[in-house]
Amino acid sequence: MGVNELRVAVTLVSLAVFIGIVVWAWRGHFDAAAELPLQGDDQ
Repeated sequence: MGVNELRVAVTLVSLAVFIGIVVWAWRGHFDAAAELPLQGDDQ
């Protein structure tokens, strides 16, 4: 495996990880955190 094939492999893995993180974030895991500024003070 040459250097160019290694670069392509690293690029593709990085792209897959990036797309996975974007999909995970957009699936609604942060809905509760997004509404924190809108909640009133309960003190």
